[in-house]
Amino acid sequence: MSGTNSSSLTPGTFILNGVPGLEEAHIWISLPFCLLYTTAVVGNCGLIYLIGHEEALHQAMYYFLALLSFTDVTLCTTTVPKMLCIFWLNLKEINFHARLAQMFFVHMLTGMESGVLMLMALDRYVAICYPLRYSTILTNPVIAKAGLATFLRSVMLITPFPFLTRRLPYCQGNFIPHTYCDHMSVAKVSCGNVNVNAVYGLMVALLIGVFDICCISVSYTMILRAVVSLSSADARHKAFSTCTAHICAIIITYVPAFFTFFTHRFGGHNIPQHLHIIVANLYLILPPTMNPIIYGVKTKQIREGVIKFLLGDKAGFIKTH
Repeated sequence: MSGTNSSSLTPGTFILNGVPGLEEAHIWISLPFCLLYTTAVVGNCGLIYLIGHEEALHQAMYYFLALLSFTDVTLCTTTVPKMLCIFWLNLKEINFHARLAQMFFVHMLTGMESGVLMLMALDRYVAICYPLRYSTILTNPVIAKAGLATFLRSVMLITPFPFLTRRLPYCQGNFIPHTYCDHMSVAKVSCGNVNVNAVYGLMVALLIGVFDICCISVSYTMILRAVVSLSSADARHKAFSTCTAHICAIIITYVPAFFTFFTHRFGGHNIPQHLHIIVANLYLILPPTMNPIIYGVKTKQIREGVIKFLLGDKAGFIKTH
């Protein structure tokens, strides 16, 4: 053990074991994750650049999408490079303070991602239910304030996590059976009472995840009512099509997130540990990888922006022919 912090029961470094039980397959597991990470970085950075570069995309919907892309690429960067170092170079040690920092950013950014998805649902609600007032309701100052409020909410709620885990004694050792420092994975290594950690983690999940899902559900209920009332089938189809990319993003974000959350607290003994850890990693890398692809395929303005960027002046000729 290469050092200790102020408490004699807390190691100075921790060991991330990767995927316990599948050590021999670490190289093979790393390949798809490396591909997903590369796709996520290229896709999200490209999307951010495209939205900033194309004036036609300077609207609330795309600003929120750029914020989602920034959150996604930052989120997967907090975990995947370290995971690849574990798989490829056997660099399993993580400093005590680096462990706390990674834990904070993982949970803060997942909370931020959930908040941005909620803002995007509200954006779709305003666009469909109040189309004539869309630009006057979602002005740039309103967008900036909404993004800042979402960020501050996530920071304030997640800040106690490092302090709650820092206070715990780790007399059972410093081995974490995971590829990154998740709050409850770290807490379970402790030999102390982790009830406060579990209760506070549940409270944060309710204040962020459940609250955001309720807001998303209410928004889409109102959207459905508005769309059904439209007389034209073509208008209904067009209104629904503007929401499909967002609905797909919600599904690929929340399904693995809730699987990870509930297995940690209620079903950990019934599910193989390696399966839980792989899903926990997919939960952080799959949405950042898929979101640019989904929006690129489903959103006409982004497709046209990509074509214009790649082909330049030829794009206008192709579009008119």
